Amino acid sequence: MAALKELARSIFDQVLADCSIERSFGRIMHIDADARGARLVLGADDIVALDRLKRVRILSIGKAAAPMLHALLSRLPLPPSCDLQGVLIAPGERPPNLPATIQFFAGGHPYPNAASFAGASAALSMLNALSSDSAEGALCVFLISGGASAMMELPLDRAISLDDTVAFHRSLVAAGATIVEMNCVRKHFSAVKGGRLAIAAGGAQKISLLVSDVPPLHLDALASGPTIPDPTTVAQCREILARYGLLEQFPASVRRFFASPDLPETPKPGQVVSPSWKVLDSEELANSALHRAARLGFHAVVDNTCDDWTYAAAADHLLDRVRQLRRNHPRVCLISTGEVSVKLPASLSSVARGGRNQQLALYLATRLRPGDAPLAVLSAGSDGIDGNSAAAGAIVDDRTLDQASLHAQAQHALDSFDSYPLLNTLGATVVTGPTGHNLRDLRILLADRAS
Repeated sequence: MAALKELARSIFDQVLADCSIERSFGRIMHIDADARGARLVLGADDIVALDRLKRVRILSIGKAAAPMLHALLSRLPLPPSCDLQGVLIAPGERPPNLPATIQFFAGGHPYPNAASFAGASAALSMLNALSSDSAEGALCVFLISGGASAMMELPLDRAISLDDTVAFHRSLVAAGATIVEMNCVRKHFSAVKGGRLAIAAGGAQKISLLVSDVPPLHLDALASGPTIPDPTTVAQCREILARYGLLEQFPASVRRFFASPDLPETPKPGQVVSPSWKVLDSEELANSALHRAARLGFHAVVDNTCDDWTYAAAADHLLDRVRQLRRNHPRVCLISTGEVSVKLPASLSSVARGGRNQQLALYLATRLRPGDAPLAVLSAGSDGIDGNSAAAGAIVDDRTLDQASLHAQAQHALDSFDSYPLLNTLGATVVTGPTGHNLRDLRILLADRAS
């Protein structure tokens, strides 16, 4: 059985390597040089003549912001006379060898911090200055990855404090809403989301490169869509707030903002011209895992049906699907990407240790029966972070809770949303540290022949 868990972990590690930012930029971004000069090409699209650029502004935000910026700068030959400026809002410390004209801010996650506000203000100042100049020869590049909804934040109502903004984000995260629903609300709260950054850049040519942690059909929700026209509306925002009972959980300043009859609408399709290209998303995670598992001799299947379900419903669905597949295939690998929801009571949102992946994995461990052996389950975040813990997720199998006393402990941990301590004691956590990725979660269920 240990070998099956090791296989699941090896597939996860190989998938992260396959989906590296550096490799993915190499696939999508090219420089074509001929007698006319050098041109930037994204995919099959000829974008801009680089030798004609006078001003380039780069905003890189999110968990993958630093590797994305490095991948861009290492491939972008700018003329010596070109004025390069930028803002990098990313976790951790200022990367080495960052050009002096790139400002760095260590934005907070999962909740904004002072640097989130400062970075957003710096980005707006940079873009507003660019829009006040001639658009000729100006290019604005937005590098956007997941986590930026918290890392870059500034309320539309500047009277709302940082503390109240953190409380607003905390209530949203704990509500059990989907990422699309949460980011609909964030777009209508923020001065830098829902297409507003693209508007700030004025008539300059704009391009966005996306490393996505949202459902493939909702790229406007990535980082709450700072450069993408917003298809959601104030009416939808208000409905989400009412359905989850969020207004009464918000600080008074935030309640007043959302209660205003004049709540501003976000820029809509047709109002914003800002083309975007997807560099990576969860489809790459699934395809890589599918390929790796098939090479190991497993009958591999992708099932993303349970994306955005509650953790328990998703776990039950995946376990049922594995049991069905095993009727016809002795060696099965079921792959699932996306995110599940965990609704935390307000009293536990700041003290629970763990995240949605560990909650799902521990719940699955309680659902496994002797007849399921041998079966191993890995659930982990591609960014290396799962909620309020040091782990990316967990790996469990039919022996993880092989002592009767462990079932009671597991149920208590699930009820208190405190799965990390027990899983860590059992040696079941997956610890990677920050990976530089942010492509949603990956679940791998491996089942082999009974010995």
